[in-house]
Amino acid sequence: MNRAEGNLNWSPAADHPELLAPPVAEALSLAPSARVAPIDPTLADTAAFCEAYASAPEHSANCVVVAGKRGGELRYAAVIVLASTRADVNGVVRRHLDVRKISFAPQADAVEFTGMEFGGITPVGLPADWPVLVDEAVVAAGQVVIGSGIRASKLVVDAAELATLPTAEVLALAQ
Repeated sequence: MNRAEGNLNWSPAADHPELLAPPVAEALSLAPSARVAPIDPTLADTAAFCEAYASAPEHSANCVVVAGKRGGELRYAAVIVLASTRADVNGVVRRHLDVRKISFAPQADAVEFTGMEFGGITPVGLPADWPVLVDEAVVAAGQVVIGSGIRASKLVVDAAELATLPTAEVLALAQ
């Protein structure tokens, strides 16, 4: 059994747009290895997902949306770290985005601006002007499970593809 895939049956994501948020389906060419599996949406949160589907947390990547301010300007970004780690949002991420104050984006803003469900937000299909900050451990993990834009499914991708997203930057983000 693959440590990322767990006990799910995965299919090519392009064959199942109904299991993806529209912005994710539109951006699939950016993650050609993407495969999708339906899940129980009540098990979409990482810890519950990993336990229920035997997917290793060190092969599960979380995508969080942060919002930072500087000089009255609000800047959004996505931060991707392994589920087994935490992002240094107030240190590395804040300095990298050159903002004075940073926090997790309000849920309503994250959902509205991404076109994805909260708890299913993924780096594939994010707004084109958002930085996508990918922790170096994610890229080194090989295959990783990420959101699909909805809570009722997950994607498994070659993590190296996340580093090639148009606005991606690979950094040491984990604490």
